[in-house]
Amino acid sequence: MRSVLHLVLHVAVPAAIAWIFFRERFVKAWLAMLAGLVVDVDHLFADPVYDPGRCSIGFHPLHRYPVIGVYALLAAWPRLRSFGIGLIVHMALDGIDCAWMSFES
Repeated sequence: MRSVLHLVLHVAVPAAIAWIFFRERFVKAWLAMLAGLVVDVDHLFADPVYDPGRCSIGFHPLHRYPVIGVYALLAAWPRLRSFGIGLIVHMALDGIDCAWMSFES
């Protein structure tokens, strides 16, 4: 249940943000935010690739705090704002997933 909801939120939350804040260019903004899912490529370097009990934040190279700071800088740059917001939302959702895991155990 948690994994399915997590994946749905990775699509729905950027859609909601794009609709609320970038309505005049909703599709473009939403797709730019969804492009932030590309950071999950770092999961391919983990063994196992997918572990439902592993917190991504701090574990995978593109999910570490210094890199998240770079994502915030991207969100401040107007041409990359939607992409940067998508990356930050992605990290926030992964962080929420980590907190949810800690409550389950």
